[in-house]
Amino acid sequence: MGAVGKEVRLKIYRNMVRLRFLDDKINEMIAGGIGITQHSTRGQEATPVAACAALEPQDYVMPYHRGWGWAIGKGMDPKILLAELIGKKTGCCGGKGGVHLADWNLRIMGRPGVQAAHVPIAAGVGLSIKFRKTRDVVLCFFGDGASNEGNVHEGMNLASVWKVPVIFICENNLYALFTPNIETTSVRDIADRAKGHGMPGVIVDGNDAVGVYQTVREAVQRARSGQGPTFIESKTYRMHGHTAMDRFHLGGYRPKEEVEEWERKDPVMRLRTRLLETKAASEKDLREIEARAKEEIEAAEKFAKESPYPTKEELSRDTYAE
Repeated sequence: MGAVGKEVRLKIYRNMVRLRFLDDKINEMIAGGIGITQHSTRGQEATPVAACAALEPQDYVMPYHRGWGWAIGKGMDPKILLAELIGKKTGCCGGKGGVHLADWNLRIMGRPGVQAAHVPIAAGVGLSIKFRKTRDVVLCFFGDGASNEGNVHEGMNLASVWKVPVIFICENNLYALFTPNIETTSVRDIADRAKGHGMPGVIVDGNDAVGVYQTVREAVQRARSGQGPTFIESKTYRMHGHTAMDRFHLGGYRPKEEVEEWERKDPVMRLRTRLLETKAASEKDLREIEARAKEEIEAAEKFAKESPYPTKEELSRDTYAE
C-alpha cells in the first residue's frame, strides 16, 4: 500500500489525542448538567481521524452520529465544535444545528437526524462532482446497524451505477445500540455486500490508524481516477456505551471479557507505541502533543461556555439563502 510518512502519522496521532480529550470533556460536561447528545468515540478514534487524513481540503465528508472524529479529522476547531453542541452563536452553525454539525468551508455536509438517510445524499454529492468534472471525493461514514437500512443499499447502488467518487466507510463496532450484529446482520463480513453493488469491498483493522489511512488513501486514489466507489468495513469497538445514558455496557449486554479484550487494542495507545518503536517520535515529543491537546480542549470549554446564545431576532436567520 505504500509507506506512510512521519508527519502524516504524527498528524493522525495528534488528532486522535485531541479527539479523545474532547470526548472526555463532553462526558464531563454532561455529568455537570450540560445537555449534549454524546455518542462516544473512545475506542474508535483511528477510523474517522485516519480516513479524513487521506483527504484534501476540497473533499467532502458525509458524517454519521458516532462522535466527532470526522469533524476533528477534517479540521474543525474544537472550540467552534463545542460551542455548537451547547447552542452558542459562535458555533459552526450559529448554535442552531446542535449535534447536527455542518461546515461548508470544511465540506462537512451535515450530520443526519435519521439513520442512513445521508448515504443516498453522498451518492448525490458524488454525482455533482462528476457533473462539475472536479477531482473531489466524498467520504461517507455509517455504522454496522445502518448497513442493514434500505438507504445504504440504494445509495451504494446509485453510486456504483453512476460510477461516482464516493468511499463508503462502515464502522463495525459489533453493536447497533444494544443489539449484537450477529442477531441482525446476515453476513459476518459486511464488506461482502459490496460485491452485490459492483464495487470493491475491503476489510481493515479499524484500530490500526496507519492501516486505515493506507486503505482509505488507496480508495481515494481510485475514486479520483474515475474508477468509482469503494466500500470499506472498519472492524472496531466502542469502549463506552451507545450514549452517555447507556450505563449497562459492562456486565449487561456486553461481556466484561469482550470489553477487556478490546481495551488491549486501544487505537491511541497502539499508534503511540508504533511511533516510539519506529523512532518517529520520542516520549517527550508525545507528551508535549498530549499536553497541548489537553490545554486546547480546556480552552475550548471555556470559550464555549462564555459565548453568547443566539438572540430571538436570529431565530429565522439562515433559513433561506441571501
